[in-house]
Amino acid sequence: MPRRRPGRPRRDDQRPTRDLVLAAATALFAERGFDAVSVRDVAAAAGVDVATVAHHTGAKAQLYDACFARVFSAERQALEAAGERARAALAAGPADALRALHDLVDVFVDFLEDRPETTALWLRRWLEPQRHAELDQRYAAPLYALVEGLLAAAADAGALVEPAPHVTVRSLVWAVHGHVVALAARTGSAARERREFRAFVHRLLDGLYPPSR
Repeated sequence: MPRRRPGRPRRDDQRPTRDLVLAAATALFAERGFDAVSVRDVAAAAGVDVATVAHHTGAKAQLYDACFARVFSAERQALEAAGERARAALAAGPADALRALHDLVDVFVDFLEDRPETTALWLRRWLEPQRHAELDQRYAAPLYALVEGLLAAAADAGALVEPAPHVTVRSLVWAVHGHVVALAARTGSAARERREFRAFVHRLLDGLYPPSR
């Protein structure tokens, strides 16, 4: 059987080699954490050799960073579009602003339900809060700031009252990550868990920002 050339993807997966490597690395880092994954592990999972991994992503620390950059890019794309819609709704009044916030949260929940490895990757990182902390600044803080800014703008427009947007955003983020973990645990009906959690976050937003304010 001919030896596969460096960088050549598996026959059953024709994604670009870098995408293939990053997908494999993300899954492994999410499952095991940074220390328990080697570049050789990633190469084996991606179906390439170690030199190919190094060529496309650099050393292990750079590979780890690239995994977070990859999920951040996809999440930012989803949230920025929803955030723009929400910001446009502010001028229409509190009821429209609240509906737009519902939509924004739904986009975030959908994103993590569809990509549970994102939650696993972050949870592994947060097990050691002081280690790789720069990843938070590059790949979490900008998204938090996006939504915090939206809540602050809504408060300035009189569409809602929000004294601590940073606390609200972080609390919602952790709630959604917890929901994704519950889905992964498969302790009950996934459809019911999704339905009940979606209803919960909507009730939470309605309680935080009742239209009567």
